[in-house]
Amino acid sequence: MMSNLFSIFDPSTNLLNISLNWISTILGLMFLPYNFWLMPNRHFIMWNFILNKLHNEFKTLLKNNYSYGSTFIFISLFSFILFNYFLGLFPYIFTSTSHLTISLSLSLPLWLSFMMYGWINNTQHMFIHMIPQGTPYILMPFMVLIETISNIIRPGTLAVRLTANMIAGHLLMTLLSSTGPNMSYYMIMILIMIQILLMILESAVAIIQSYVITILSTLYSSEVN
Repeated sequence: MMSNLFSIFDPSTNLLNISLNWISTILGLMFLPYNFWLMPNRHFIMWNFILNKLHNEFKTLLKNNYSYGSTFIFISLFSFILFNYFLGLFPYIFTSTSHLTISLSLSLPLWLSFMMYGWINNTQHMFIHMIPQGTPYILMPFMVLIETISNIIRPGTLAVRLTANMIAGHLLMTLLSSTGPNMSYYMIMILIMIQILLMILESAVAIIQSYVITILSTLYSSEVN
C-alpha cells in the first residue's frame, strides 16, 4: 500500500531510456509574461508588481550586502519554486520539487556560496556570529557547537521543508481520491468539494513556502556580511 502510494512521485515517462519527467522543471518558463507587446497585458502588469514588491523587501533584508542586481537571484529562486509548485498541482505533470534531488540542488549551492564568501572575506565576523553577545564564558563552547550544527543543517532543512510540504499535500489528495470508487453519489459530491478546498489550500501553501524559503535564503545571505 505504501509503495503504491509513493509511486505517484516516481518518474515514469521515458524515451530511449532517458527520463523526460525532469523536463517539467523548466516548464515554468512558459508562464513568464513576455514584454514585447506594445501594450502590456494584465498578466505582465501583475507579475511585474509582484517582482517589484519582492525586490524592495529583499533589498531591505540584505541591508549593507545589497548591490544592484543582488536580489535577482532570490527573485529567480522564488519564481522557480512557485512555478514548480503550481505545475505539480496539475494532473499528469511530474512534480520535480517533491524530490530531494531538486531541493538540495537549490539549497546546497546557495548555502556553500554564502559560507565560503563569509569565511573567506569576513572571517572575524563569522567567528563573532558563533557566540551571541552576553553569553556566559562557561556556555561559550556549547554555543559554538550549537551554532555550528545550526549552520550545517541549514541546506537540509530548506530542502526537507520544500519536499515535505509538496509530498504531504499530494499524499492527502491521493488518499482521499482513492476512496472515491467505494462511495455513494452524495459522498462523492462531498469528496469533490473537499478536493477543491484542498487544491485551494495547496495553492496557498505553494505561495507561502516559496516566499518562506526565499526569505530564509536572503537572511542567510545577509548574515555573512
